[in-house]
Amino acid sequence: MPEFVVTFQPEGKRVKVKDDQTILDAARIAGIDLISVCGGAGTCGKCKVILKESSSISEISNKERDLLSKEEINSGIRLACQTKIRNHVVIRVPEYSRTGKQRLQIEGIETSIKADPTVRKIYLELSEPTLDDLRSDVDRINEGIRTRLKTNNLKIGLEVLNDLSEITRNCEWKFTVVLWNGEIISLEPGDTRRHLFGYAVDIGTTKLAGYLVDLNSAKVIAAGSLLNPQIPYGEDVISRLNHPERNMLHEIVIQGINYILDDLMEKTGILREEIYEMVGVGNTVMHHLFLNLNPKYLGRAPYPPVIRNSLAIDSGQVGINIHPQGKIFFLPVIAGFVGADTVSVILASEIYKRKEISLALDIGTNTEVVLGNQDKMLTCSCASGPAFEGAHIKHGMRAASGAIEKISIDPETRKISFSTIDGDPPIGICGSGMIDILAEMLIAGIVDVKGRFNKAYNSPRVRIGQDGIELVVVPAEESGTQKDITFSQKDVRQILLAKAAMNTGITILMKHFNLTKDDIKKLFIAGAFGSHINEKSARTIGLLPEVDLNIVEPIGNAAGTGARMCLVSREAKTIVESISERVTYVELATDPDFQSAFLNANFLPNSRLEDYPETSQLLKRYGNFPERLPPRF
Repeated sequence: MPEFVVTFQPEGKRVKVKDDQTILDAARIAGIDLISVCGGAGTCGKCKVILKESSSISEISNKERDLLSKEEINSGIRLACQTKIRNHVVIRVPEYSRTGKQRLQIEGIETSIKADPTVRKIYLELSEPTLDDLRSDVDRINEGIRTRLKTNNLKIGLEVLNDLSEITRNCEWKFTVVLWNGEIISLEPGDTRRHLFGYAVDIGTTKLAGYLVDLNSAKVIAAGSLLNPQIPYGEDVISRLNHPERNMLHEIVIQGINYILDDLMEKTGILREEIYEMVGVGNTVMHHLFLNLNPKYLGRAPYPPVIRNSLAIDSGQVGINIHPQGKIFFLPVIAGFVGADTVSVILASEIYKRKEISLALDIGTNTEVVLGNQDKMLTCSCASGPAFEGAHIKHGMRAASGAIEKISIDPETRKISFSTIDGDPPIGICGSGMIDILAEMLIAGIVDVKGRFNKAYNSPRVRIGQDGIELVVVPAEESGTQKDITFSQKDVRQILLAKAAMNTGITILMKHFNLTKDDIKKLFIAGAFGSHINEKSARTIGLLPEVDLNIVEPIGNAAGTGARMCLVSREAKTIVESISERVTYVELATDPDFQSAFLNANFLPNSRLEDYPETSQLLKRYGNFPERLPPRF
C-alpha cells in the first residue's frame, strides 16, 4: 500500500500515512492540535482544515456539503475526518480549528480534614537474629510493628519478601516499614518517614487533573492538568464507550495520567518510589476505561456498570508510575451514568451530612444532579450534550484563549459588549458566553420565551444567515478570525435543549422529594463551567431554578477535592462507600412526568413563568413579556 507525506502548516510537521487514511488520522499521528468533537463521525463540523490541492484528496462528501457553506468549500476548506489522503499534500490548520490553550479547572474548595492516610510508615530498630533468637525475619518485623500498632496478621507480598533479608542486614536492622491497609508494601533503609506522598487524579471526559499530596500534612504540593488524550476519539462518553479500540483508549488515558505525574515529580524533585498510593475518580465510562473494564453495556438499557463498589488494586495492574508495590484506590460509582466523580462531589460539598436541603450540579456533556441532605439523597444524569463545549454551535468552542466568556446587551441602546479569555481577539463563544448571550437576547427582546427570533426586532446586527436568522455578536473586522462571529436560531435551539435537559432533571428530583425551589437552602455548582458562568444569566434562562443567588456556591473541581480527601483520610474512604450505597438513582426516562417536564423546560426560562418572578419582571420592564402565556404540558 503506497505511503504519502502529509505536511501540516504552520508547524511544518511532516508524517507519512497510508493511502485512504483521513487527515484526522494524520493529525493524530503528528500530534497536531485539531478539534474533533464527534471523534470523526462527521457530525460536529469542527475539524476544518484548508487545502489548495484538491487532486491529492478524496472528493467532497455529502456530510461536508451539509456542514460547510459554499463559500467555505470554494475557499478550500474541508473536514479532516471526512477527507481521505490520496497523494502528498500540504494542509493548513486554522486557529479556529485548534483546541488552543485551555482553561482547565483544577482548584476546588478547601476542606479541613485530618491527615490519617491509608499509607503509613513505621521506623524500626530491631535486634539482629542470633542462635538464641531464631525467629524468621518476618516474625521479627511483625513483632516490632505490633508493639506500635497493636495489630496482628500483617500481609506481605512476594516482591517485598524477595529483598527483605538483604535490606534489613545492609542497614543493620534500622529501617522503615511502609504499610497500606495492613499490608507491608515496602521496606526502606533508614528513617524515611518524612517522605510519604500520594497522587490524586480526576479523570474527566474533557480534562485530567492530578494532585501530588504530602500524606503527612494532607497538603497539595503540586497540581497539573491536561486535556484528556482520548478527545480525538470522541468528545463525549457515548462516542468512547462505543469505540471499537477499548484497549487503546485505556492505554492513552494511562499515558496522560503518567504524563502529569512525571511533570509534577520533575517540578518537585519527589521520586516515584516515594509515591505509594493513587486515588482516582471519574464518571462511570472513564472509570471503566481507566480500569480497562468492558463499557459496552453502559450504553445499553438498563445501563448497568460492571462494578459499583470501590476498588483497590496494585499500581502495576494498570501501569501507573508510582511505587512498584503502590496501590490504586478508585472511588465507588452510583449507576451507569452517575459515577465516582459525583460521589466525590457529595463528599466534598458534605451534602451527605447537612440538615438543610442542598442541590448540586456538575455541568458537562452529561450533567449530574444531586438533591438531598443527611436523611435522603437523590441523583440523576441529564443528557445535556456537548453544546456548552462548542459542539453543534457554529461559533462555539471550549474555554480557551480568545473565547468570548461574558456578553451583555443593553436592552435600550442595543449595544453588545463582551470579554474574552486572556483578553485575546475573539475567535468563538464558550459555554459561559452562550448562557450570557441567550439570557441577554431574551431580556432585550431579540428572542421570545419560545426561543424564537423576534422578526420585528430592528437592528443591523440581526440578519438572515446560512442557518436562518442570526445575531452578529462580533463583526469580522473586530474578530480574531476576520469573519463574523454569529449566534443563530439553530444555535439558540441547541442551548435551549441542553438547558431543558438540566431543568428537567432538577424538576423530576424535586417532584420525587416533594419539594419546591424555596426548600433549597444551598446550591452548589461544580467544575470549571460552574466557576465561570454568570449565575444570574443561568437563572434567567432556567438552567438554575429561581433561587436567591446568595445560596449559590461555585465549588470548582469538587471531584478532585473528594479524591484528595480520600487520599489523605481512611475515614473518607469509608464515607464514600456509604454515600454510594445511600444515594438513590432516578432514571429520568422512565418517570411518567419526564415528557411533560421536558416540554415545559423548552421555554425560556420555562413555560411555568410563575416559578420565575424575577425574570418575568425583567421581561415586563422592557416590554418583552409574552401577550399570551406559553402552553403548559
